[in-house]
Amino acid sequence: MRRARARRDILVATVALVVVVVVLVVGVTSAPGWDRVRETFFNWGEAKASFPQVIKGFGKNVVIFLVAEPCILVVGAGVAVVRSTVSPVMLPFRVLAVVYADVFRGIPTILLVYLAGIGLPALELQGLTTNTMWLGTGALVASYGAYVSEVFRAGIESIHPSQLASADTLGLSRWQAMIHVILPQATRRVAPPLLNDFISLQKDTALLSVIFVFEAMFSAQDYTNYHFNYTPLVVAAVLFICLTIPLTRFTDWVARRMMRREFAGVVK
Repeated sequence: MRRARARRDILVATVALVVVVVVLVVGVTSAPGWDRVRETFFNWGEAKASFPQVIKGFGKNVVIFLVAEPCILVVGAGVAVVRSTVSPVMLPFRVLAVVYADVFRGIPTILLVYLAGIGLPALELQGLTTNTMWLGTGALVASYGAYVSEVFRAGIESIHPSQLASADTLGLSRWQAMIHVILPQATRRVAPPLLNDFISLQKDTALLSVIFVFEAMFSAQDYTNYHFNYTPLVVAAVLFICLTIPLTRFTDWVARRMMRREFAGVVK
């Protein structure tokens, strides 16, 4: 009976999905103005012509993401650990960590990118790069590092104090307990929200287009400005979707896996 019910539910769900998709497709394609929309946003010829330029720019988005992600993890974990200390000597560093988290979470990321990419080169400081790609990447690290530090801090505070007591019994110092006992457990607990932050980071690499970095969005805009067709922007959007959807499904899998472990197989 269970197998028969499962087969019936799958059949009903499949039929309902197909019907809804067909109705949506027919409704959209038969709507007034669809031909103009298709020509402006879904032009296959323009998509093929702009694809090499957009995919080349998208490679920069991937590079920015791969460089920024480990830096954000280091910055976020470091700030969270400093804020979790209790030593009086660390008070100035705790204050700086709080100020950093509050300030950089309060500034819109796009404004921070603009300040870093346009404002810093104007200072003409010796030894400071003028490469807007790396300046923008640094701005993303500063912004996301503040958010990720709060995620790490929540994970650290979720660990029961008995873990510290046990580490103290074993002769570990506070720092050793934090590095070897608390932080590994906290990282496992906050893995899903961290992955969600990195999904957002991958999309926000497009913000570097405001400082003239030739990534996917800027490349698509450049093509659009010369050919007066918005299909390249749709191509860029599809590329981002192709990258973020697998990351999203992986995040869901990690979350379900952690729930199964925590509830000893009750959650399926």
